[in-house]
Amino acid sequence: MTTTLDRTALRDLATEAPARLSLTPETTLAGQLDGAWWPRSRDLAAELPPLAAALEEPWGRVTHVTVNPTRWPVVPRTVALDGRTLHVGWFTEQDPDKLILLSYTVGRWDLLVIPPETAPAAAARLMAAAAIPGSVLTAGVLMADETVIGRGIRDARRREATWEDEGGACMSPFEEPLGRGAFARPGNGGR
Repeated sequence: MTTTLDRTALRDLATEAPARLSLTPETTLAGQLDGAWWPRSRDLAAELPPLAAALEEPWGRVTHVTVNPTRWPVVPRTVALDGRTLHVGWFTEQDPDKLILLSYTVGRWDLLVIPPETAPAAAARLMAAAAIPGSVLTAGVLMADETVIGRGIRDARRREATWEDEGGACMSPFEEPLGRGAFARPGNGGR
């Protein structure tokens, strides 16, 4: 079976929709991250123009972007932005979950990149955590923490579903439902 991707459709979707961003508020507290970005696809050529446009007002003109290529199937050298060029570089040493934005006049910003396939609830948690002023948590730590949190939520939902499927029966330590006779009742010698 062959699957065909329409890259122009992905580009159209990315350019029509605003960038999904959460930025750290202006503060004197410097942290590891300046916020988070949740792209809609892994197509950098389509995703970077709305990101740069959204950041121009609060941060100024972005001139360079660096990424780790492990998360991006294609890393273009340049991306056209409204009559100018955004230069894109890649470094395998850079955290794969981070995007670095540079400006000649303003400075540098580091954003957590939330994978496009992330569930909305997980993305919301990550966006909030990345925007905490003065946070010492890196992009890799936030992603690892979210993996643990997501696993805990899935396990809790599984346990709740099991509870409901079994009619709310109490479970033995061996994951077997306990019958009514398993509990001692007052009046029959048990305490």
